[in-house]
Amino acid sequence: MDVRTDTDEDLARAAAAGDRAAMGLLLERHYGVILRLAARHAEGRADAEDLAQDICVRLARGIASFDGRSRFSTWLYALALNACRDHLRRLGRERRGRAEYGDFDALRRADAQEAARRARQLREMLDGLDEALRETALLVLDHDLSHAEAAAILGVSEGTVSWRLHEIRKRLKGMVQ
Repeated sequence: MDVRTDTDEDLARAAAAGDRAAMGLLLERHYGVILRLAARHAEGRADAEDLAQDICVRLARGIASFDGRSRFSTWLYALALNACRDHLRRLGRERRGRAEYGDFDALRRADAQEAARRARQLREMLDGLDEALRETALLVLDHDLSHAEAAAILGVSEGTVSWRLHEIRKRLKGMVQ
């Protein structure tokens, strides 16, 4: 076989049979066309080169499916166009994913801002309470201590802690209204 004068179809059959030189020559002959086609479906040169490499890999993996009923170039264009369509679908999914993440991120930021606003508002309200009530609120609500633990720290009874929390809720409710 003289790979320099053989037709693309002859080279494709030889490549399908495992002839690496034939596959190399096919890629050499058609890489420019593959790259130009990829460039029309890609976002920039690096993306086009990646897509062209993907097409070359698909060519190498799928060469055995070339049956010779059409010209090799026709078969290659079909393979390349399918790869480009897959690429565009993947880009679309990535864009939608980024847009959805952007929406999610915006909601997350809005939720975080709202939580921060509420925390500031609650802190301001707590600052308006006397020291005994504020300390009780911080131990039970902020540090998640039980009434018994807070009572031991504050040196008061559990009933006093419960009364203080009731009083705190009543005063905060009045401040909100």
